[in-house]
Amino acid sequence: MKCEHCTRKECSKKTKTDDQEYALDVLSPAQENGEKCDTSKHKVLAVSVCPQSLPYFAAKFSLSVTDASRRLCGFLKSLGVHYVFDTTIAADFSILESQKEFVHRYHRHSEDEPALPMLTSACPGWVRYAERVLGHPVTPHLCTAKSPQQIMGSLVKDYFARRQNLSPDKIFHVIVAPCYDKKLEALGEDFTALHGSRGADCVLTSGEIIQIMERSDLSVKEASVDTLFGDLEEELRRHDGTSSDGYLAHVFRHAAKELFNKDVREVTYRTLRNKDFQEVTLEKDGEVLLRFAAAYGFRNIQNVVLKLKRGKFPYHFVEVLACPRGCLNGKGQAQTEDGHADKALLQQMEAIYTDIPVRPPESSAHMQKLYQEWLDGADSPRVQEALHTAHQDPVYPVSNLLDIKW
Repeated sequence: MKCEHCTRKECSKKTKTDDQEYALDVLSPAQENGEKCDTSKHKVLAVSVCPQSLPYFAAKFSLSVTDASRRLCGFLKSLGVHYVFDTTIAADFSILESQKEFVHRYHRHSEDEPALPMLTSACPGWVRYAERVLGHPVTPHLCTAKSPQQIMGSLVKDYFARRQNLSPDKIFHVIVAPCYDKKLEALGEDFTALHGSRGADCVLTSGEIIQIMERSDLSVKEASVDTLFGDLEEELRRHDGTSSDGYLAHVFRHAAKELFNKDVREVTYRTLRNKDFQEVTLEKDGEVLLRFAAAYGFRNIQNVVLKLKRGKFPYHFVEVLACPRGCLNGKGQAQTEDGHADKALLQQMEAIYTDIPVRPPESSAHMQKLYQEWLDGADSPRVQEALHTAHQDPVYPVSNLLDIKW
């Protein structure tokens, strides 16, 4: 198994072209005669854009990330989309729940019943591999917090739908993401009890959106990104990661404060095996209190899994991503026409992403409001239902990791 290539092998009905045609078929009734969509006849169309996609559009348009966002939003609305959202708020939820889960695991961890390390579960390529191939003892270590895409689906189909007095099946929800594995994540998602439908009806990569834009002759006016609350446009922001949502940095700071009452202003990374395997430690009087790692790319993931299975694992927490160099390097955007990594484009995207202001999820003005209004409080049963999942084991687990072709 290799990152993202299973899209073409397993999902013949959902190829790249199929997704584009599917989305455009749904959009076309909404833009007939330039009239406003009658929701009694057609669906309300919502698009949620991942923050790691925006630097790609900024680089392609030669615009600032804010102006690129407004152009993208204007184009989508010219197609008939009613609402365009930013998925950062869903990542806020995922990170906050991951923080709480790590502290809980740390307290209940023991040699007899190990709860650590905790492995992140936001990357669908990694989670799919862990569930379908690895199984025990890896899956019990996967964080149970849902991915930003899964949470965004619930926000749109449940919270937003209720605010708009719509049933979830009246909303067609499209995700714009940097990688093809997001398509498989949407296909594999069960109908949730929370809103009775899949959170994402279709996933388009950033590159597929550019292809649609290049073929279009529509006149486009810039437009602001919408919010789930109907208020004014918020400033674009990101989390504390150089190319992803930065789970490691956020969980590390939270754990240092909650467990050891230490305020960590700057997280210092130390490169180990290669630039995609880095370590962060919290120390006191020469003793290591916390040891975290970031493992990007399947070769580094293989080493993590082998050490974990052999019981020689020194880390409390690992941020795991299938793509080398992180989410910005998703195969749905950072590629040349012949399918190779576009290193110059990726470098440009990394610089653009770094310039987006960082805002910790704890400081979001809307988070406490959502916990109370949507989920009946931060510790209610609805939090577990809306923001957490259970990971499955494979029917036929692979017995020898060394036999896997990487």
